[in-house]
Amino acid sequence: MTRLNHPVYCLRHLCCLLLVALAWSSNAQQDPLFSQYAYNKLAINPAYAGSSGRFSADLISRFQWTGMPGAPRTFAFNAHTPLHNPHIGLGLYTYRDELGPSVDYGALAAFAYRILFPSTTLCFGIQAGFKYMDINWSMLNPKDAGDPLLTGNVTNRMVPDADFGSYYYGKRFYLGLSAKHLFQNQVIVSSTVPGDKTSFTRLQRNYYGIAGGAIPLGNNFELIPSLLVKYIPNTPVQADFNASLQIKNLLTLGVAYRTGNAVICMMAINIGNGFSFGYSYDLWFNSLRSYNQGSHEIRLGYEFDLFHKDRMLTPRYF
Repeated sequence: MTRLNHPVYCLRHLCCLLLVALAWSSNAQQDPLFSQYAYNKLAINPAYAGSSGRFSADLISRFQWTGMPGAPRTFAFNAHTPLHNPHIGLGLYTYRDELGPSVDYGALAAFAYRILFPSTTLCFGIQAGFKYMDINWSMLNPKDAGDPLLTGNVTNRMVPDADFGSYYYGKRFYLGLSAKHLFQNQVIVSSTVPGDKTSFTRLQRNYYGIAGGAIPLGNNFELIPSLLVKYIPNTPVQADFNASLQIKNLLTLGVAYRTGNAVICMMAINIGNGFSFGYSYDLWFNSLRSYNQGSHEIRLGYEFDLFHKDRMLTPRYF
């Protein structure tokens, strides 16, 4: 039996092609998925910029469905800070998202306006930048090498992108609503033969809702429940239900359930000098379980107080 006809070889390439089909589908997930979204809220809601009260930066690497050829790999960086003007927050979010032969890049700058109340804050934010998708055709080994769709009749585009959000929080709770890809631009344009009807992939508008709180359990423990809800028109609603336990402001252990039959285990530890480390592992209980070894996500965070450098950092719940 040749390698080309080996059933495992064929299965792997079938999985890869299915992933490509998902990437091209106008109704598919078009935003990177993060299990540690609590430390990467800028990817979801631009109104979060500056709300931690200090300069905060997080670098996240996610390896989804490990062991499956063409599985998603995402690298993201976000940073945000308040200014001397307490009503203003600024942020930056960049990412590189791989899915099969497609690579998606994005960079957006965020601006948040904060309305201060005696014990709570209401924020409105917008972020704008660009999104670009590239396709590495050399990763494919098609049976029909002359297929017009694979011979250069595909145009990748860099397009402007923008998001809007609102965020309301106090010391021990937060609520947020946001909408992403407000322009709904076309990112890939293709035609099989000149003159034929052109097809394209359009960015679908994504809607997010987030909520969470911190419940004291004695002097050294905090229970931190949270919820993330994501909706894209014409697709099922996705939700993450999280519960974490913070121990002595040093160690956080958590578990989550994601609709679609995934369980997530996560941990975070404050290393010291403003640095923190986080890790999460996703285990799927659907039909994908037989073809992958779960998903891994690694986070490195850093934060410091720009305006009161000698002040001890207070616990960061969110």
